Amino acid sequence: MATLSDIGVAAAINILTAFAFFLAFAILRIQPVNDRVYFPKWYLKGLRSSPLASGAFVSKFVNLDFRSYVRFLNWMPAALQMPEPELIDHAGLDSAVYLRIYLLGLKIFVPIAFLAFTIMVPVSWTNNTLEHSRLTYSDIDKLSISNIPTGSKRFWTHLVMAYVFTFWTCYVLKREYEIVATMRLHFLASEQRRPDQFTVLVRNVPPDPDESVSELVEHFFLVNHPDHYLSHQVVYNANKLSELVNEKKKIQNWLDFYQNKYERNPSRRPPLKTGFLGLWGHSVDAIDFYTSKIERLSRDISAEREEVSNDPKSIMPAAFVSFKTRWGAAVCAQTQQSRNPTIWLTEWAPEPRDVYWENLAIPFVFLTIRRLIAAVAFFFLTFFFMIPITFVQSLANIEGIEKALPFLKAIIEVKFIKSFIQGFLPGIALKIFLLFLPTILMIMSKFEGFISISALERRSASRYYFFLFINVFLGSIITGTAFQQLNNFIHQSTDQIPKTIGVSIPMKGTFFITYIMVDGWAGVAGEILRLKPLIIYHLKNFFLVKTEKDREEAMDPGTIGFNTGEPQIQLYFLLGLVYAVVTPILLPFIIVFFGLAYIVYRHQIINVYNQEYESAAAFWPDVHILQRAI
Repeated sequence: MATLSDIGVAAAINILTAFAFFLAFAILRIQPVNDRVYFPKWYLKGLRSSPLASGAFVSKFVNLDFRSYVRFLNWMPAALQMPEPELIDHAGLDSAVYLRIYLLGLKIFVPIAFLAFTIMVPVSWTNNTLEHSRLTYSDIDKLSISNIPTGSKRFWTHLVMAYVFTFWTCYVLKREYEIVATMRLHFLASEQRRPDQFTVLVRNVPPDPDESVSELVEHFFLVNHPDHYLSHQVVYNANKLSELVNEKKKIQNWLDFYQNKYERNPSRRPPLKTGFLGLWGHSVDAIDFYTSKIERLSRDISAEREEVSNDPKSIMPAAFVSFKTRWGAAVCAQTQQSRNPTIWLTEWAPEPRDVYWENLAIPFVFLTIRRLIAAVAFFFLTFFFMIPITFVQSLANIEGIEKALPFLKAIIEVKFIKSFIQGFLPGIALKIFLLFLPTILMIMSKFEGFISISALERRSASRYYFFLFINVFLGSIITGTAFQQLNNFIHQSTDQIPKTIGVSIPMKGTFFITYIMVDGWAGVAGEILRLKPLIIYHLKNFFLVKTEKDREEAMDPGTIGFNTGEPQIQLYFLLGLVYAVVTPILLPFIIVFFGLAYIVYRHQIINVYNQEYESAAAFWPDVHILQRAI
């Protein structure tokens, strides 16, 4: 079990790691050669120009202004300067509301922590219950409710504070919901009209031998919505056309490269060898070669577009139907259109950037089967993940294992090694095991058939949180308690085991403290460093970039990652609200996470992330419901 010294070692390691990340970021971000990595959003908006275009040769790559190195933390106050209305105009309502979740954590837990440390901690510390018990415990556990004797009147303190914390949390949630609802209404009212606000997606259009899908859709809505129907657009299966368009973009990029090369040296037309990778073969004029290929592809694209338009097999049983008014679109999107509930399925159309095209034509019956398969697969994924969770908890409870398996004591009893294993290794091991989980859950969400990226992310987020709740929270508590009190379980009667588990649950706060430091402190600091995009950008820039368009595409601004970030936040809300009464020592670590994450993600949203879509904070009800459930 982790002691105060173990937690101190873990805190020192994670603080030094976070500081190293921040220091590396502060140095790398001011280098001209990295400007597109750390400020891609401004380049995409056309509001920033590359510092490599002017100045001396060395200053194009290395920042020679030594005063800027002294002010290496000036990005923190800069991230807080942009007002929220300006932030909404700059990054969208989704990003602004996402940041408010971190602020919500601070609003809830700062007052709770103050009350917990001024009232409950002294009440728990002034007992000696654990000292007279046979349980395995540490000094930190003396601050928890486990140190209160059974039947003591001191339990009233924790009971009353539990109600106080609950009422305060509900009040803050209510106030925040009112604020976000007002922001959403103002955003929708002030926003320019978009086609998706007047459009409904219709799926499972039934086949008709006498009419095409387009004619059938037009006839159906003219009959059932004569006063509001405006137009429609059927969905085509144009995969081959898409491949031709992408190929043309690549060829056009090569043509631009050789034309720029010719403009720099007009005396010589650039040659090109037509063999493998341009290393051998017949030598031809590069500009003429790629110009002829583009002309050929343009003809192929026109022919393929004509073929897709005239081939009934290319038309999918789905269409986007536009209405004259928002009211007409709302009525259609929220009502059943046929006696048969499996056909003429209508819902609000996602905005164009938000559409996940691959799932538009999945039949209704297949959707049900797919979701059943995904649910079964998720159950087994959650169940079998208990194996690595058990392994992680075995690292976190060395002392309990030593009592049951004393022959291991000599190997792991070295003080620093033991502190490192118990205070740092469990958190980093769990982080590694969770590394590929978001990708797996997103694949499962796509398999289920959701038709928008935002819906895919919300589905993936909800499953990710459920997974964290079952495995990381409940799994860690159950398996951790089993390892921690292994000696007691072996030598006591079965009717005493539930009591032992109940007393030991507050003691698992030490494991979650190490997890918060690894995932919440060092993890958030690593997010701002952007090491992976930095390496990939420079590799692409060195080997693949030929034109300015290539350089823009080499930038990877990324997105907020709602499907991974929101479940992480919800887990911290869960840990904070559950352990606020029983083990309040965990609260300061959560507060540090929310404060640090708010600054880091505000900076990233302003300078880096380029959101794929704008849902006008459609995810907020899911966040609010989960927090109310907690």
